[in-house]
Amino acid sequence: MSVGEVEVGERSGWLSCAGCRQLVYGKRWTRNLGVCPFCQHHGRLTARARIAGLVDPGSFAEITAPEGAVDPLGFVDSMPYPQRLARARGATGEREAVVGGTATVDGHPVALAVMDFRFLGGSLGTGTGELITRVAEEALARAVPVLLVPASGGARMQEGILSLLQMAKVSQALDRLHEAGLLVVSIVTDPTYGGVAASFATQADVILAEPGARLGFAGPRVIRDTIGQELPLGFQTAEFLREHGLVDLVVDRSRLPEVVGRLLAAAGRTPRAARGHGPVGAAAPAPRPLERPVRPGTDAWAVVQRARALDRPTVRDYAGRICDWFLELHGDRLGADSATMVGGLARIGDRHVVLVGTQKGHSTREVLATNFGMAGPEGYRKAIRLFSLAEKLRLPVVTLVDTPGAYPGLDAERHGQAHTIAASILRLVGLRTPVVSVITGEGGSGGALALAVADRTFMLSNAVYSVISPEGCAAILWSAQDAPRAAAALRLTAPDLLDLGVIDGVVPEPDGGAQRDPDGTAVRLRRTIEDALAALDGVDVQEVVARRRARLRAIGAPGEAAVPPPDGTVPDGERPSVGYLVGPVAR
Repeated sequence: MSVGEVEVGERSGWLSCAGCRQLVYGKRWTRNLGVCPFCQHHGRLTARARIAGLVDPGSFAEITAPEGAVDPLGFVDSMPYPQRLARARGATGEREAVVGGTATVDGHPVALAVMDFRFLGGSLGTGTGELITRVAEEALARAVPVLLVPASGGARMQEGILSLLQMAKVSQALDRLHEAGLLVVSIVTDPTYGGVAASFATQADVILAEPGARLGFAGPRVIRDTIGQELPLGFQTAEFLREHGLVDLVVDRSRLPEVVGRLLAAAGRTPRAARGHGPVGAAAPAPRPLERPVRPGTDAWAVVQRARALDRPTVRDYAGRICDWFLELHGDRLGADSATMVGGLARIGDRHVVLVGTQKGHSTREVLATNFGMAGPEGYRKAIRLFSLAEKLRLPVVTLVDTPGAYPGLDAERHGQAHTIAASILRLVGLRTPVVSVITGEGGSGGALALAVADRTFMLSNAVYSVISPEGCAAILWSAQDAPRAAAALRLTAPDLLDLGVIDGVVPEPDGGAQRDPDGTAVRLRRTIEDALAALDGVDVQEVVARRRARLRAIGAPGEAAVPPPDGTVPDGERPSVGYLVGPVAR
């Protein structure tokens, strides 16, 4: 028998791997969770074997549903539908193509529905839809996340239109979970097609996929026969979907409990005050003062050069240093992923956050792959998706910005670059969760602002933030050789912007820049972020949004003070929305 079809725990002889055709001893196959030890092909598992490999031992409690009409259409193909159903039940030992229940994963409670492809090809029938809906309703009642593990060929033909409408029935149940702010995670397994792929399998907040798992609305044979074309290598596989922004992560089966556990930990409910949902007007704790940064000098052009240094730490470098763990998520869900826009779930100290930032790179190959840190529309769509996830889970957002600006290419314009930047700014303006932003290198124009609309904004001491590059400004107003003059005129350094009330503080760098001591810079960056988030704890989200809007409303308004007092502090209640400082900063 092929390993791709074997049932874990039911064979002890030799099996042939469907991927490499090597013989695998049945007990070794079972111990390896159905993964070939030679080629890593992920074979199919029974629903209960999947549950056993995912959840904490002894934690699963099954949910059942009463049986409805067995044969609503009186359908007969080569045999009457009731007879076909009875055969499936006898062969699998299951009542339906899904097993549902509650459990814990790494100690975190979850409700889960796991499909079994052995049962009529994992087809979605009325019994399947009813049980998945009941799992979602149980999750809603318990206020716990939902884990879905689809494996299906599509809707069940023998139940006709009633089967088709299970797509909408389960969708409404998931919509209630989304409204309640409960995380929904899908683990795509092989194969997942048709009505399941076009409904709950892809309606999750986070979509994981096993290596090689295939997902699509129509199967490859149907597509090939319809369009008369050969399909790309690996078409519809998890890896293909990940590359095209349609799944977040491709995860080996052995790592699924760890990854799911981290997702559940980030979505775990903590006291409301710790998530920025305290009483309106609650006082924020007094923040620790920032270290006194060394002013980088008056040569703005030299600061621009330091901000652009190729060896300057990137968002990935900082994520590895300031986060206790970082789980990167991928894709804009519209057919693309961005190498430039990096984001995902993370833990910084005792807080889970959504971290988003622009990536440049250190080598020529890396900066070419990221367009020198300039994101296209797919990058901003990814960021917006992550902002929305943060709002749903009531997690603060941290953005790290290092970009010359948005990518100005033909494809970017064709796919709505201006629209996506505008949408990102608008999403952040009203985002119902705290936002902290740090300009770590270049902050160029609208491409940077699309990530930097925040409750607290900081800059590293050798970073720059400007409406246009010095070269662009000089070319328009003077000549291309006047870029240093333009840099000084634009007042784009951190001390300048602190004076203008645009930012809230400066994170010091060592002499020569952050690259001279990335660990030390990361320590100061992390402390700044933690203090900023602490200052926003206990504030109701409506108040957070109101203060953010008031802060933006005051920028450039007539009569507003533009420069803080000489000691670099702002008294309580004075100029709260323009240049509020978290502590003394050297002038």
